[in-house]
Amino acid sequence: MPPLYPGPAYRIVTQRTVIRCWNPADAPLMKTAVEENLDHLRPWMPWAEGDPPDLQERINLLRSFRGRFDLGEDFVYGIFNRDETRVLGGTGLHTRAGKDAREIGYWVHKEFINQGYATEISAALTRVAFEVDEVRRVEIQMAVENARSAAVPRKLGFTYEATLRQREVLEDGRFHDLQVWTLLILDYHASPCAQADIQAYDAMGRRIL
Repeated sequence: MPPLYPGPAYRIVTQRTVIRCWNPADAPLMKTAVEENLDHLRPWMPWAEGDPPDLQERINLLRSFRGRFDLGEDFVYGIFNRDETRVLGGTGLHTRAGKDAREIGYWVHKEFINQGYATEISAALTRVAFEVDEVRRVEIQMAVENARSAAVPRKLGFTYEATLRQREVLEDGRFHDLQVWTLLILDYHASPCAQADIQAYDAMGRRIL
């Protein structure tokens, strides 16, 4: 069934979270969440290296996220608790995977790991990618050492395709090999993602799914 209104989905509500387009006003919440998680993020996220940006730099970053979102160039989301008073992490439906494809990235606050949040969020975004954005392929990549992250696509019915050797470099010069997991539209409807209990809304707040 096609979406009720055209995407992209600006707001996605899951059982425990709100996943939505960042706004500049979210900068204080984002800054707090990232700074609480720097030691947790630095082994895996190149953007967490170096000195943390100040509040104005966070505002500028979120303005750029919002601008690219509105232009349909890339779709970066914040993950919030249901009343949107706390940032639980970040995620995205990235267009860098190529035509008719999305790449999901995610990080989850250290206080909420091992509670199924990454799986819940990735299932929701996979459903949006296939049913709203109408892509043919969804991809998830992670460092081969990141076993916790690799468990997410495995649970959701993705297929392990390849290891890309020394594909990602951190600020200190260390290289990561990356695993690539994919789910095709041919396999989507039989996957757990198709059963994700979500509501998705467009830029006007109209229900899409």
